[in-house]
Amino acid sequence: MSDFSGLEIKGRIAVPADADWDQARAPWNLHVDQRPEAVALVESAEDVAAVVRFAAAKGLRVAGQGTGHGAGPLPPLDGTILLKTERLRGVEIDPQERTARVEAGVLSLELAEAAGERGLSSLPGSSPDVGVVGFSVGGGLSWLGRQFGFACNSVVAIELVTAEGEPRTVDAENDPDLFWALRGGGGGFAIVTALHVALMPIADIYAGIMIFPAELGAGAFRAYRDWAAGVGEEVTSIVRLLRPPPVPDVPEPLRGKPLITIDAACIGDREAGEATIAPLRAALGEPIMDNFGQIPAAGLCRIHMDPEQPVPAMGHHAPISGLPDEAIDAFVANGPGPETGSVLLLAELRHLGGALARSGPNNGALDKLDFPFVMSAIGATMSPELAEKVPGDLDRIGAAMEPWTASGGYFNFAERPCDVDSILPAETCRRLGEVKRAWDPDDRIVANHAVSLDPAA
Repeated sequence: MSDFSGLEIKGRIAVPADADWDQARAPWNLHVDQRPEAVALVESAEDVAAVVRFAAAKGLRVAGQGTGHGAGPLPPLDGTILLKTERLRGVEIDPQERTARVEAGVLSLELAEAAGERGLSSLPGSSPDVGVVGFSVGGGLSWLGRQFGFACNSVVAIELVTAEGEPRTVDAENDPDLFWALRGGGGGFAIVTALHVALMPIADIYAGIMIFPAELGAGAFRAYRDWAAGVGEEVTSIVRLLRPPPVPDVPEPLRGKPLITIDAACIGDREAGEATIAPLRAALGEPIMDNFGQIPAAGLCRIHMDPEQPVPAMGHHAPISGLPDEAIDAFVANGPGPETGSVLLLAELRHLGGALARSGPNNGALDKLDFPFVMSAIGATMSPELAEKVPGDLDRIGAAMEPWTASGGYFNFAERPCDVDSILPAETCRRLGEVKRAWDPDDRIVANHAVSLDPAA
């Protein structure tokens, strides 16, 4: 056990002997058992720099963490300081430039609400309490993504601390290689202390969710597929099999019942949004619930109904090359629907395309995704019995969708350990390796998806 008495910061260093050690080391995903050497609860960029310099002097590694949503793929944290940025919560909006400065502990909902007060919108994803930094360095699939692309490519500057403990600000003109890598290439190159992001001139949006009985089965998914093929880039949507747990937060009529949900965001006014969603309503009939309407853009964070408190869960994802009838049949037969035997909480398909499928001259390491859908499946491991059964059901739906699985993947949905080269194109991985060797040759910075230091890799 290292001696941390010489590490002085404004925040706090938690060690295993502390009474609240288990709380300090816990990530948002409570399934993950993180066991670092110590936890640094930092309160400033200066604290971050002090921690990294201490680690360098002591031969330790550093893993940055905002919320711990993506903690599942982290390697063992032996010899590692877990640097938690949850106390860095500053948000500054520049309405003239339409930008925001967001410190490393800021949550998606916090940025969305701050931008919304100025009639602007961030590029929020489906979870209100995911960290903006982790969401962005891993890519950032947004409700506005088919129109505006990945959140990582809305980043205009990054404040960080290098592996040597040096504070820097990087952008397209200053250290552009590091700036490129941290936009979609994961966080394994430096510790990010703040992002500067572009905001969109959107104050409100037509969005919501429709919920149907899962007994509609594959026919509902075919109707969704056909509808999604015809919508414009202003529409981003998700279709999902969902079995809500029988807990008080879930409305009683929905608890424990297999459901099909469709949620979408349509940039524009109510009239245009109603016209866009109308064919789905006509095809699927009377829903159990339909709350579509014109909402403040900040409300996008909550339409997917993601949990807002830490939970234990395991996940699996796959890029999907297309949805012929056979793929839909396989998905429905192996998800948490009626009589499938699956204990999964959800299995969903997110519609990509549009700006998410186009290269851009100023894009970061995540340039585009060539597949039209991405599948994500999640199992809540709230009991030992579920923890035992969930991995098999995740593997089962993954195997069932194998014939339609494309190459590559998406960092923020990769809940299992994997190397960068299984996610990103070979040329991107080669360039990321060069950046890693230049900025962190001792592999001091730990991230949930590893970049190889081997030039031959």
